[in-house]
Amino acid sequence: MVEGNIAFLGYGIAAIGPGIGIGLIFAAYINGVARQPESRSVLQTIAFTGFALTEALAILGLVFAFLFK
Repeated sequence: MVEGNIAFLGYGIAAIGPGIGIGLIFAAYINGVARQPESRSVLQTIAFTGFALTEALAILGLVFAFLFK
């Protein structure tokens, strides 16, 4: 018999989304800087804002995993 909490399994699966999102954000940032190096400062601000919002979703999922166990 398997015992444990299914919420943590759900969080593990749900963490794939923010991981992919962060990869896409920084891939677009690198692509943008490679095409137009002078816009680095503007793109860097946007990339880190997107990173923070995406990471907040992952942390929120972890909080919900602990709340609904």
